Amino acid sequence: MALRINDEAPDFSADTTAGPINFHEWIGDGWAVLFSHPKDFTPVCTTELGYMAGLAGDFAKRNTKIIGISVDPVESHQRWKQDIKDVTGHAVDYPLIGDPELKIAKLYEMLPASAGSSSEGRTPADNATVRSVFVVGPDKKIKLSLTYPMTTGRNFDEILRVIDSLQLTAKHKVATPAQWKPGEDVIITPAVSDEEAQAKFGGFTRPKPYIRVTKQPQG
Repeated sequence: MALRINDEAPDFSADTTAGPINFHEWIGDGWAVLFSHPKDFTPVCTTELGYMAGLAGDFAKRNTKIIGISVDPVESHQRWKQDIKDVTGHAVDYPLIGDPELKIAKLYEMLPASAGSSSEGRTPADNATVRSVFVVGPDKKIKLSLTYPMTTGRNFDEILRVIDSLQLTAKHKVATPAQWKPGEDVIITPAVSDEEAQAKFGGFTRPKPYIRVTKQPQG
């Protein structure tokens, strides 16, 4: 059964380019983005890892750690990092997990149990489904999961936008509408009465009986 939103993110211990980690301990009391790659030295993934390195400060401002995983050994990741910097201009300082036995890819159900136990000899096409993004909250629950095809580079600016929404809606009883960006109006959840909404948000508009719109809460 596939991992779903609000399932606990499976814990694991692994070697990374920054040394051994335990995933849940590494997350600590903040947020985390785990994003996976089917193979080292692949063109689209090279651009993605570099772009994420360029966004590292933006994630840090949101108390969010970033970590990559590719179905190859750590030694291969270390060599790949230079190519990533050459191509994108960004040095990858966040950890890259080695998964040469495919254990974590299977744990996160990105590969079937029948995939074998070694990355050796596997092509990117063999690992095509190892193209996922997981956002994990401080409670170690999965808040978002996305899987992309190998030919489509991921939009990590969208992941930042989602984290802004997740953190806002975790703190306040609101939801964010389509195309929402930080600072724009939000939707009051049905769990809030009109009286509470008036007191909490200082008023709202009601374009339809079931929709109440208000300014984004601050703080």
